[in-house]
Amino acid sequence: MGKVLIITYYWPPAGGPGVQRWLYFVRYLHKMGAHPVVFIPETPHYPIIDKDLVALVPEGVSVYRSRFWEPYGLAGLLGSRTTKRVSAGMIEKERPGVTERLMRWVRGNFFIPDARKFWLKPALRELPEILAKEGIDTVVTTGPPHSVHLIGMALKAKVPIRWVADFRDPWTLIGYHEHLYLSGPARRKHERLEKEVLQAADAVVATSGTTAGAFRKQTTKPVHVITNGFDQPPSDGSQPEGPFRLVHIGSLLAGRNPEALWRILKQMTQTHPDFGKDLSLELTGLVSEEVTRSLEASGLMPWVRTFPYVPHQEAMQALRQAQILLLLEIDLPETRGILPGKLYEYMAAARPVLAIGPSGWEAAEIVAGTGCGAAFEYAQEQAIEKQIREWYTAYKAGTLTGNTRGIGDYHRQSLTRKLANDVLWESS
Repeated sequence: MGKVLIITYYWPPAGGPGVQRWLYFVRYLHKMGAHPVVFIPETPHYPIIDKDLVALVPEGVSVYRSRFWEPYGLAGLLGSRTTKRVSAGMIEKERPGVTERLMRWVRGNFFIPDARKFWLKPALRELPEILAKEGIDTVVTTGPPHSVHLIGMALKAKVPIRWVADFRDPWTLIGYHEHLYLSGPARRKHERLEKEVLQAADAVVATSGTTAGAFRKQTTKPVHVITNGFDQPPSDGSQPEGPFRLVHIGSLLAGRNPEALWRILKQMTQTHPDFGKDLSLELTGLVSEEVTRSLEASGLMPWVRTFPYVPHQEAMQALRQAQILLLLEIDLPETRGILPGKLYEYMAAARPVLAIGPSGWEAAEIVAGTGCGAAFEYAQEQAIEKQIREWYTAYKAGTLTGNTRGIGDYHRQSLTRKLANDVLWESS
C-alpha cells in the first residue's frame, strides 16, 4: 500500500454521517500501513459540529487546508435559520416560504452542481504541488458536494493520476433534486457533468447496489459497491432497562414522515393502557416542522421527546438503550438505493430495527438478510401494527432481544480492506 490523497469537504469537526465514511477509511488505511493524505477547505460551512470526532483523526496524517469563497455566508443575510436548513439538506416536501423558494431556485440553477463549486480553481492551483511534494499518484474525491468530483476530473486532465470518484449519495437521482426548481438547461447540465465525471474517473464507488447499477448505465469504467459501516463492538442484544423506547437518530425530513406509524402508536395508547404508560418516542437530530405538526395532530406529543444533534459517541449509547430503532426513508422510487449510514450502527447496537421505506428498498433486503429487524412499505399499516405488538409483548416479558447475523462484512475495518484491495491499489 502506498499514499493516497482524499479530497473531501466534510472533515472533523464536522458532524453527521457525511464525515464519518472517510474519517474511518483514513483511520483504518493508516492502521494497515497506507499513508492517507487529506485535502479539505480551510473555513468550511458545517451545519453540524461534533468536536469529539477530531480525536479520531490519526496522528501523523497530513491534512492540507485550502481557502475559497462560499456563498452560504451571503445567503445567511436572507435568514440564518433557512440557510442552515437548506445547507443541512432539510429541503422540505411541504410548501416553502418565499425566501426558501428563492434560495432553492438560486441553489439549483446558479450553483451547479452545488454552492461549493468555487473550490475548484483554488484547489487546482494548490493540488499539483501537494501531489509532487507527497509523491502521490492516487486521488479520491468524495461527494456530496459533487463539485468535489469536478476537482478530481480537472486534476486528472492536468497531472497523471489514478482518480477514484466516491459517491456517498446519488447525484441527479437524489430525491431533493425535484425540489430545487431546476430549469431545463440546469437539469441537462447536472446530467452532463455527472456523466462526464463517471466516464473520466478511473474507478467509481457507490454505497448501494441500486446506485451502482444506475452508474453502470452511464460509464464503461468499473463501478464498485462499498457500503457505509459500523466501528463499535457489536452489542450482545440483551433487552435494556427502561421504557418502551422507539428511537430515531438523525434528520427526520418531511418526506420521511411516517404518519401511519404515528396513528398506530396513538391507537395503541388508547387500546392498551400499559402501552401508554411504557411508550417513549425519542427523536434525536433535525426534525422537520411538518413532522412536528403531524405528531401534534396525531395526539402523540405527550409521549415524544426531542433532542438536538448529539456527539457520535452519545448517539451510539442511545442506540443501545432503545427497545426499537426507527429507520425511515422517503417513499419514492429514486430512494430505493439509499442506505442510511445509521443502518449499520443500528446493526451493531443489536436492537430490533423497524424499517419503513419505498417498495424495493435495498435497505429492507439488508435488514432481512442480517435478521436485525423487520422492514415494511408505508402502506403496510396492519403489518406494522402487528410487528409492534409482537415486539411490545416480548418487551413486557423481558425477552425483546436483538439478533443479527453476518454483520462482520459491514465493519469499517473489513470495508477499508475491500477499498484498498479492490479499488485503490488493485494489485495489493
